[in-house]
Amino acid sequence: MKDIYSIAYEEMVTYIKDHNEKPFKADQIFDWLYKKRVTSFDEMTNIKKDFLNVFKQDFFIGNLNIVKKQEGQDVYKYLFGLSDGEKIEAVLMFHDYGISLCISTQVGCNMGCHFCESGRLKKVRNLQAGEMVLQILKIEEDIKSRISHIVVMGIGEPFDNYDELMKFIRIINNNKGIDIGARHITVSTSGIIPKIEEFSNQKLQVNLAISLHAPNDEIRDKLMPINKTYNIKNLIKAVKNYIVKTNRRVTFEYIMLDGINDTVECANELCLLIKGINCYVNLIPYNETNNLQFKKSNNVKIMQFYDILKKNNINVTVRREFGSEVDAACGQLRATN
Repeated sequence: MKDIYSIAYEEMVTYIKDHNEKPFKADQIFDWLYKKRVTSFDEMTNIKKDFLNVFKQDFFIGNLNIVKKQEGQDVYKYLFGLSDGEKIEAVLMFHDYGISLCISTQVGCNMGCHFCESGRLKKVRNLQAGEMVLQILKIEEDIKSRISHIVVMGIGEPFDNYDELMKFIRIINNNKGIDIGARHITVSTSGIIPKIEEFSNQKLQVNLAISLHAPNDEIRDKLMPINKTYNIKNLIKAVKNYIVKTNRRVTFEYIMLDGINDTVECANELCLLIKGINCYVNLIPYNETNNLQFKKSNNVKIMQFYDILKKNNINVTVRREFGSEVDAACGQLRATN
């Protein structure tokens, strides 16, 4: 049996046709699931029972349990229990432009970025598309409001779970499904180049963010083990190819680490690295944890770095800090009780 929330609309249409039913039944089923938000097949009152009986043999309606909810300023952190007992986290943020949700794609993460709490957890397994979808459904049910933006930046490397990620995007973007606009969806990667290339062929309007965090291989090798496989030169080349293919702007995420990547030299080197690329840089004040040795750059250094990028005509922002008081900020997710 398959979780119904892991089935994309196109797959449902094929399933319906294979069972000699009218294609509009796929619309009815998706309407029950994503508009009316039923939690039982028996609530689908306009679907005839003999077909529903067959349907029940092939599908089940999945669920996530909210184990814990923590509230900070303009942020909620959710700890979810999965059906196999594993746990993941998601973070809801209230902005002036809408409500955004940062979702997880894996239980644990194999990227091992040294500044990241999630990276200390070895990957246990990939999430299914339905387990990603349910993070949205359960939180919308909890807050009784619609989530407008999705950022795929929680626990896990999204492109290390590429197929399920793409299915998830199709489900939430489809107007028969959750109907979140593609330009309101952002996927972050630490730099798995073959998947960036594959992603560029999808003809999607989804935003791509690259976790860069260093202007050269010497620093990035020490922070992100993936750089030893996919170095900065090849990563930048892949980003440029992505932009040519998609005509989409790319975001470079850059965590500000005191004394490591926040110097004037680093800022100037970053300017040379990304000069002429259709991008913007998101400077992220580091969120310190008890478990890791890194320290946050002070505001003077952050603004000095910002000013250098600005003077070099690079679009740059400093990310607003969310959720550090409940360990829900960038790099702090760990899925603990």
